Amino acid sequence: MKNIAILASGSGSNAENIASYFKGKESARVSLIICNNPQAYVIERAKRLGIECKVITKKEFMEADSTIALLKEHCIDFIVLAGFLLLVPEKLIKAYPGKIVNIHPALLPKHGGKGMYGDNVHKAVVECGDTESGITIHLIDEEYDKGTTFFQAKCPVLPTDTPDDVAAKVHALEYEHFPHVIEEIIATL
Repeated sequence: MKNIAILASGSGSNAENIASYFKGKESARVSLIICNNPQAYVIERAKRLGIECKVITKKEFMEADSTIALLKEHCIDFIVLAGFLLLVPEKLIKAYPGKIVNIHPALLPKHGGKGMYGDNVHKAVVECGDTESGITIHLIDEEYDKGTTFFQAKCPVLPTDTPDDVAAKVHALEYEHFPHVIEEIIATL
């Protein structure tokens, strides 16, 4: 069985969806949630799910040594970024080569990069007049949203759609696809 760590900075709805998906499966389980925001609701979700959650500072995360030690202590095989807003340091990427995946709420390479997360992305999609949006699940590297793409799913964006409308469509795609794509990737490890 593979042990998954989820890194999250906010609400944690994707973290909860992933943890619920893997509950009772023999292939993998969510063993740890790491959060860089002590006010994030993901901490409450982790408690409710019975999953250990560690809150770390940005400095601790960027220095990477204590984060790597924490991951090793929990025998983590695979890392999932689910609404995690910090750039992953090179040292952590090298400790888990090809084993860190992220979900981005747009069709990369459009609307990616520093500052492009959550509502910022959905506003950009509407402001640009895009006719579609979606999700990109990708391997991470040293740059925001530049790693190898594993999977994309699309949804239409209507001329009357607001950023909230786009967000709802994108969230539905995240919940539908992210857990099983993670499972497919883990099966190749």
